Amino acid sequence: MRVLIALGGNAMTGPDGSATPQAQRDAIATAMGHVAEVVAAGHEVVLTHGNGPQVGNLLVKNELAAHVVPPVPLDWCGAQTQATIGFTVLDTLEAALARRGVDRPVAAIVSRTLVDGDDPGFTKPTKPIGRYLTRDQAKPLIEHGETWEDRGEKGWRRVVASPEPLEVLETPTLRTLLDAGYIVVAAGGGGIPVSRSADGVLHGVEAVIDKDLTAALLASSFGADVLVIATDVANAVVGFGSSEERPLGRVPLSELERYAASGEFASGSMGPKVEAALRFARAGGTSVITALDQIAAAVNAVASGEGDVGTVVSGRHTPVLKHETPSSTTESGR
Repeated sequence: MRVLIALGGNAMTGPDGSATPQAQRDAIATAMGHVAEVVAAGHEVVLTHGNGPQVGNLLVKNELAAHVVPPVPLDWCGAQTQATIGFTVLDTLEAALARRGVDRPVAAIVSRTLVDGDDPGFTKPTKPIGRYLTRDQAKPLIEHGETWEDRGEKGWRRVVASPEPLEVLETPTLRTLLDAGYIVVAAGGGGIPVSRSADGVLHGVEAVIDKDLTAALLASSFGADVLVIATDVANAVVGFGSSEERPLGRVPLSELERYAASGEFASGSMGPKVEAALRFARAGGTSVITALDQIAAAVNAVASGEGDVGTVVSGRHTPVLKHETPSSTTESGR
């Protein structure tokens, strides 16, 4: 099958949330071990990933150096973190595949995601990012054009737009690489946000695109059979924190839509994951939300049709299509 695996922030940082370079390398290496199991089972794989902690580190550097050098805009932050995480994924995934005797090339694409410059989010930014600062600390950043809000006792916090993703512009490149047998890393952090001006020219914008919503869009655009959203829990749950709490296994599309509409899933955590799963299922695919260490079992369960792992929702009325597995290659992919 063709599979898109969307890795959450827990796959990019240490168990305690540490984002030191070594902690990130170790966490990504662990994640790539699970991804390699999916590849070893014969599936074609595209990866996307979060970048919240990495962008957060760059924002702190912006804050500390704002009186010396201009802050780096969010589109630049996205590009830098895509490249850093991408090459780390290449190194660790190639090593994980080699340990399993699998010879497949790997490539990472610095990817742009098109958004509408007239998206309502740009008029009134609402997505908070970064840490809280005092008014005096935020002042130099406000003077550089950033939007900050007074959040009371906690201090001031930056807010940015979170527009809807419309298209991952590097999708044709992704398809070419995938058809040539590559495992592809693309659209990290939801993609570098860009919009198109009246003259047709693309330019980066200050925004954060939800990575799971981009994952659903990307999965549909290259013909994925399965979208796996890897997180830090084994299943989405309903009745969270109550005596009625229960995990969801395979669930009908209409039922999951009802749960989402009734507010069962928090907007800052499971909500976007469920919405992404629904979007891909509505387009005819099979979506799975599960823990990182269960992704291989989840994909194999969908492929075999025997049992379910994680929360599974499908819009398919026919069996999952099987794609021809690329032949082995000796190219390095680097």
